[in-house]
Amino acid sequence: MSQSATRPLVGYAGVLAFVVLSGLAVTAGLWKVLTIGWVAFVAMAGASIPGKRAAASKHAGRLVWGYGLAAGAMVTSAAVFLLPQAFGFDPKIGGFGVAAGILLGFASHTVGHRLAHYDLPFDATTAHLTAHSLTAGLIIGVVYAALPELGLLLGLAIVSHKGPAGYAAARRLATNGKSTSVILLPAAGVGITAILSGLVALPESATLNAAVFGFAAGIFLHIAMDFLPRCEVGGEVGEVAKLTDDAHALLDRLRIHAVVSTSIGAFAVFGAWLVVA
Repeated sequence: MSQSATRPLVGYAGVLAFVVLSGLAVTAGLWKVLTIGWVAFVAMAGASIPGKRAAASKHAGRLVWGYGLAAGAMVTSAAVFLLPQAFGFDPKIGGFGVAAGILLGFASHTVGHRLAHYDLPFDATTAHLTAHSLTAGLIIGVVYAALPELGLLLGLAIVSHKGPAGYAAARRLATNGKSTSVILLPAAGVGITAILSGLVALPESATLNAAVFGFAAGIFLHIAMDFLPRCEVGGEVGEVAKLTDDAHALLDRLRIHAVVSTSIGAFAVFGAWLVVA
């Protein structure tokens, strides 16, 4: 079977696995993890539809606002809901966990680049998104298993980047003439690993919890920094902006949009926390 024919099957297989595991999550009562997984799936899969249609779009502002809102929400959520928990259990172990999460996130870029050299049924971008989704889901499941009283706000803020990520990935795939259905795999990835890890009961250990929450904070801070909108020539936003006649002036304006959008994303989490606190 050709790689082009295999690509859609990879995405559909991910969805099938997610649906089966969702039934298991219902049986186990993992309602928060299940909700977060399905929100992530709908956000990424849904955003891939307009992303596919925007293959030749010149609207770089959509990417900036999507990335900015998500990045601001993720940075704030990790700083408010994960870092204090990690340092509360054990400041030093929590700090090592944060460092490990950030550095492992950085290393994942190298893995994604290496995968681009192999003849896989998905491109490097999709492989990187899938790795991000599987890692995020794994950590979300572990965090909610360790601290089930956590509200949905943390998980929903963490997966807020799935919408703009799906939009950008679909746009890139469609521009290169590739099937966008492969995005269903990373869209389902959060739920798949979140449910599996949520079923595992961690031992009661302050040291272990500090490491888990610190590592989670590090990973999510890395992902958030990845999604900070960089309005530079050669970047993803710059690729769209160069389709216009005034690309340089547009990038200058978009830098202001980037700052405003990340600030609004952060204040949205703060406002939500005030409501539920």
